Amino acid sequence: MTYRTLPTITVFERSPDGGQGLARDMPVRWALEEAGQPYEVRLVSFEAMKQPAHRALHPFGQIPTYEEGELALFESGAIVLHVAERHAGLLPDDANARARAIAWLFAALSTVEPPIINRGVDEPWYEQRRPLVEESIRNRLGDLSSRLGDADWLDGAFSAGDLMMMSVLRRLRRSGILDEYPNLSAYVARGEARPAFKRAFAAQLAVFAAASVN
Repeated sequence: MTYRTLPTITVFERSPDGGQGLARDMPVRWALEEAGQPYEVRLVSFEAMKQPAHRALHPFGQIPTYEEGELALFESGAIVLHVAERHAGLLPDDANARARAIAWLFAALSTVEPPIINRGVDEPWYEQRRPLVEESIRNRLGDLSSRLGDADWLDGAFSAGDLMMMSVLRRLRRSGILDEYPNLSAYVARGEARPAFKRAFAAQLAVFAAASVN
């Protein structure tokens, strides 16, 4: 009998965001839950992330990584795309719709996320730049809001593109900026209401809760 090895992802040993579900293993967990794919996790400390063993998997010493058999991947977007291509439910069957879903995944990481990440810089010298960064964020959100309109998802059925886009937008929750775009706020809420998201969030939060009592 052949036993299939479960994929393994690396995650923070201690949550840097206080259990908000913003660490980059979250979209990977979510994708695996949407696909109905069981997985295992390996906890890594900030120190271990910089050691040769982990850098052999992730050359930049970050998380997550993904291992399945002889395959080792890094970068959350690449991992989500791999999961989506290997399992049903995250990419449409139609070739053109599939390509558009992948385009939205890249748009989330390449177009929408960069100014959102820049906003998170916490340095005194950065305050003068913050208004320009927030203007850039609002420009991106305005375009995205117009495109989404009153639809549930970005292009027909829920896809890996939506999963990654909502993972990016969730980073704005505490800023109040997302609330300026009611359809985007509702869009994120629909994603968070999905059973697969709830399972992924609970699994990530459980790691943080366990670390907090140790």
